[in-house]
Amino acid sequence: MKSLDLPLVKTARGTVQLPGSKSISNRILLLAALATGNTHIHSLLASDDTEHMRDALGILGVRITQTGANDYCVTGSQGRFPTQSADLFLGNAGTAFRPLVAVLSLMQGHYRLAGVQRMHERPIADLVDALRQLGADITYLGNAGFPPLEIKPVKTGLSQQHAITVKSDVSSQFLTGLLMALPLTGKAATITVTGTLISQPYIALTLAQMEYFGVRVEHRDWQQFTLPARQLYRSPGTITVEGDASSASYFLAAGAIGGGPVRVQGVGHNSAQGDVRFAHALEKMGAQITYGDNWIESRAAQPRSSNPHLQAIDLDCNHIPDAAMTLAITALFAEGVTTLRNIASWRLKETDRLSAMAHELRKLGATVEEGSDCLRITPPASGLTSGATIDTYDDHRMAMCFSLASLGVAVRIHDPACVSKTFPEYFDEFARLVHI
Repeated sequence: MKSLDLPLVKTARGTVQLPGSKSISNRILLLAALATGNTHIHSLLASDDTEHMRDALGILGVRITQTGANDYCVTGSQGRFPTQSADLFLGNAGTAFRPLVAVLSLMQGHYRLAGVQRMHERPIADLVDALRQLGADITYLGNAGFPPLEIKPVKTGLSQQHAITVKSDVSSQFLTGLLMALPLTGKAATITVTGTLISQPYIALTLAQMEYFGVRVEHRDWQQFTLPARQLYRSPGTITVEGDASSASYFLAAGAIGGGPVRVQGVGHNSAQGDVRFAHALEKMGAQITYGDNWIESRAAQPRSSNPHLQAIDLDCNHIPDAAMTLAITALFAEGVTTLRNIASWRLKETDRLSAMAHELRKLGATVEEGSDCLRITPPASGLTSGATIDTYDDHRMAMCFSLASLGVAVRIHDPACVSKTFPEYFDEFARLVHI
């Protein structure tokens, strides 16, 4: 389907069972593959990104058996993949590419890792520089600082020095990769972060998943991370993937804009995912939010006929980098100028999301100021522009975000199938919630 026409809808209400978290799914797959023992994974996300990780692990000799619709059994490799030479294609899956680079650099094998063109435009130099401090032999096969990469065995062995510095102001996935890989050496290690750690909640998520597999990491103010020696990944036996908090943002926003109530199931107030804080941002805008152990519900504070019933906010979004995109669309339905700050990382995602978001919001009549790391969004005084065709830039989050515009005006979404990266059934679920 080249495009999808979404009619103007008036309300949103209902319940959605969230798919598994992409971030958790790919972390668990890799940790299960590295562990000792069999890991039974329930509610694994079915998406392009997780398929790339599963395919790569299969090529590397890891046995993965599907046991149910979204359930798998992974036979751990005890810290060493059986296949010591392989070519891996990882699409545009950063949550697969970056951690695999780190892990494979310590495997003393010969590997090539590549992806789609956009992946080859996403920087990876900070991770490579950190791994080279350990003695890893990594070569850029294209432009320096970017994939594709070749990893070769280190003839003299890896360095005994395990005090590493890494820049983490471009992507938290670089630090995540190092943290997940270093226990394979069996030695104590210290990682010092230089600069501002971006997306800290994703590092907290990494540490939580590592602890499930028996590896403990100490940190000091999120700037220095210490891994004690002689730690091994061990299967927890069974683990269930939490619902995706980033995906929850679209439905929670729909409830706030479209009256609600809309309840998302699979993530609750005790979630380890940073994007669960998106609900707090909606509260600041005037939405009513309630929480359970495994659900969150949103609704408008005033009747849907009261327009606008949301208020603009000025927010530092470093803690919710993905879900912050949903706030940009929610701003179209708020009174005043919404400012989203500290979102420079948007430029290095599946597309340059800062520029893409600004361009597409203007199609709907919004006034948008694009800064180097911020957006200021003023909704049109006379209502959203009808009939806009939204380009999605092969970016799943652009497609899902702009579906919310249909709560104010009919829109056409170009290339809706791009949501398969993380949420193939998204538009079906969205259609169930909205009412003309």
